[in-house]
Amino acid sequence: MEAAETRVAVVSIIVEEAESIERLNAILHEYRQWIVGRMGIPYPQKKVSIISVAVDAPQTEISALSGKIGMLKGVSAKTAYTNH
Repeated sequence: MEAAETRVAVVSIIVEEAESIERLNAILHEYRQWIVGRMGIPYPQKKVSIISVAVDAPQTEISALSGKIGMLKGVSAKTAYTNH
């Protein structure tokens, strides 16, 4: 069986509701096999956290990850993909 083709992408996440952080971390843990790196920046002056997650995964996994994150209360996620 041939492995699914993967794409490199960055999921940019803004967290405005602190109570969603535990669930967010659980989702990221669920997709840990696809995560290349993660950077989190707390920004207490604006009461938000800014997180960038670099992934190398099949398109379906990236979409599922971003969708699950975007459904969390007070959390927004946008994904930027490589062209190939």
